[in-house]
Amino acid sequence: MFSLQKWKCSWSLAATIAAILAVVSVVHLFLYPLVPPLDYLSISQAQNACLPINGTTGDSEKYVSGMESKEGITDNSNEDSHPVVDLNAQYPADSHNAVTYRGAPWKAVIGRWLSGCDSNISAVEIVEKIGGNSCKNECSGQGICNRDLGQCRCFHGFSGEGCSEKQQLNCNYPALENLPYGRWVVSICPAYCDTSRAMCFCGEGTKYPNRPAPESCGFRINKPTEPDGPHLADWAVADRDIFTTNSSVPGWCNVDPAEGYAATVSIKEACDCKYDGLWGRFCETPVQSVCINQCSGHGHCRGGFCQCENGWYGVDCSVPSVLSSIGQWPKWLRPGHIDVPDSAQLTGTLSNLNAVVQKKRPLIYVYDLPPDFNSLLLEGRHFKMECVNRIYDDRNATIWSEQLYGAQMAIYESMLASPQRTLNGDEADFFFVPVLDSCIITRADDAPHLSMQDHHGLRSSLTLEFYKKAYEHIMLQYPYWNRTAGKDHIWIFSWDEGACYAPKEIWNSMMLVHWGNTNSKHNGSTTAYWADNWNTISAERRGNHPCFDPDKDLVLPAWKRPDEGSLTAKYWARPREERKTLFYFNGNLGPAYEHGRPEATYSMGIRQKVAEEFGSSPNKEGKLGKQHAKDVVVTSERAEDYHLELASSIFCGVMPGDGWSGRMEDSILQGCIPVVIQDGIYLPYENVLNYDSFAVRIREDEIPNLMNILRSINEAEVEFRLANVRKIWQRFLYHDSIMLEADRQNATIGLTENWAVKFREIEGDDAFSTLVQVLHYKLHNDPWRRQSAPLKKDFGLPNECLMTR
Repeated sequence: MFSLQKWKCSWSLAATIAAILAVVSVVHLFLYPLVPPLDYLSISQAQNACLPINGTTGDSEKYVSGMESKEGITDNSNEDSHPVVDLNAQYPADSHNAVTYRGAPWKAVIGRWLSGCDSNISAVEIVEKIGGNSCKNECSGQGICNRDLGQCRCFHGFSGEGCSEKQQLNCNYPALENLPYGRWVVSICPAYCDTSRAMCFCGEGTKYPNRPAPESCGFRINKPTEPDGPHLADWAVADRDIFTTNSSVPGWCNVDPAEGYAATVSIKEACDCKYDGLWGRFCETPVQSVCINQCSGHGHCRGGFCQCENGWYGVDCSVPSVLSSIGQWPKWLRPGHIDVPDSAQLTGTLSNLNAVVQKKRPLIYVYDLPPDFNSLLLEGRHFKMECVNRIYDDRNATIWSEQLYGAQMAIYESMLASPQRTLNGDEADFFFVPVLDSCIITRADDAPHLSMQDHHGLRSSLTLEFYKKAYEHIMLQYPYWNRTAGKDHIWIFSWDEGACYAPKEIWNSMMLVHWGNTNSKHNGSTTAYWADNWNTISAERRGNHPCFDPDKDLVLPAWKRPDEGSLTAKYWARPREERKTLFYFNGNLGPAYEHGRPEATYSMGIRQKVAEEFGSSPNKEGKLGKQHAKDVVVTSERAEDYHLELASSIFCGVMPGDGWSGRMEDSILQGCIPVVIQDGIYLPYENVLNYDSFAVRIREDEIPNLMNILRSINEAEVEFRLANVRKIWQRFLYHDSIMLEADRQNATIGLTENWAVKFREIEGDDAFSTLVQVLHYKLHNDPWRRQSAPLKKDFGLPNECLMTR
């Protein structure tokens, strides 16, 4: 809505404005929606406020107090509105060298600044740029026009400047003498291939041609060669029985769902409804697919790609163009007043539009990358649960995923819908480059066009290539990188080895990761999974950088499925007297145990050492740990109620898996004190929060003495750390993303489920809020910013909070 600013206006000025509005009205009638709808440009509003129109003189600049003027001079007329505060004196550190801000114990210098500065920030006026550029042939109906750049974002199977070129995305590699369907690839298909997505369906001639026939569904399955061995698909021999109508053989493409559910026919178990957008045992029910922010209510989700309504664009259709209705603009873009350029008044055309809004810093510009880096990776995935934090059931209700990598989706969605988001790169404090590496690396070898053939089978190498291409794109299309050599840019690496395989060109930037390995002890690639190894990636491509730099990077929590049961039981708040187990760890313990990972390098040997000392269940030789005790649980046996067992423990083990694991989040979310055993490897927020206040770190060489160390911690200290865990647990939860989904579900299908009710009751800062607070601190305290030229911006902060350069 407009800020109804009351100006003293002359009759001549009022008449001029009325004439302009009349011109705009005529243009609107004939060219709508080439200019904004007139619900914001009414005569009644003109009588109450003189709207600044680009090209007026004098007082138009005075309207925006505290903003940078056209000469680049900042108006600091309000700089004395806050009393000068000695932050060191007002916010002293406690006995653990922490300063508490909004319930969390931060490292003293950070908590002190946040307490005195982040808490005192005020909104500033920002000019947001609304795009109006057109695209070639309006993308031929096969893509979405980015009206900022005037470039098409083409749907799966189309390419070219105007999305007019049809692609051939094959399911199979070329046939070989002994492999008529080519060598194995996830998309391999003996039936009908949809070459716009490289996905396999039953095809014409069957009763259900649109039923998926993915991967091993269409091929002969050989029986195990040894007892309890795996059933293996023979990729050289198609299974024609899936096309049969004979009820005695495992048909798939012709089975009526009712007969299938009644078990009157035999069904091949390898056939399943794996593709997104379909539900039911026989894929008989179309449902919502997963898109970023479900297209923000301004588009249709087609398999993972948002097909935006006219007037909207962006990966989630959240960016309005000049063709949109201003009344539908998102909350983070509600204008205080609009600036209509002179050219629109004279010619009736409008290429861009400015809107002034009130925002609090830090401001984040989110690049609208081509869909190769996001939407196409979602749309073409062959397994619906892959790299997403949710899917939808036959009611179009949310089913939350167990995918630890879902944090990337959660952060991306929150950032796009955040009040911190800006469309004005000149005003931005940070630039987010959204490459969905969780989808790249889970989809490597998904189809021939995502082949690892040129990368020697290394998913790490393939993913590095995607990041480098994204870097090249923003360097070519935008002016922002070179201003700081990319230091104000943010990238997210969600996979097991974090940013270890980041290309050298982007290493100046801030990396958001789950794996904070500084390589100070565990050098080189530490994963036990060969395809994620990055040691053989050349220095020419990767450079020579560690996986994590605590001075610039940040470890984020992994995604954990919103658990209504744990929340209802308030496991995070369980008191000390109900925690009877001293130490708890349940997980894979390596080759000494049944079903353990066979590689000695798994967990860098850490879990194996803990189990050797304290194992509470027999290994393959029937032995327990050398120091096993009744109140210590170290087991690989699946727990009946994992969350309850964590909530019944005082200390919980946090050790690596193939790289990072989700054990820190498990511990914190169930109110258990985390015991971190991984030298030189940072955990979520460990370089900003004060871990001494709520966690325990044990060196790897102290493992034999682990229980003695824990038993020596006095009861007052145990209570202190448990109390801090209870204060910070929300910061390890993606509450904002969960609530965005709850609001969407309520708005689209009128459904509010119990998880939404329970999570709405939670108060406090979540994982995304914590990230924003860290960015705000970095904006004014990062050393490289102190060394750069002064920023001529209004930051909405008292003088003592602004860095001196």
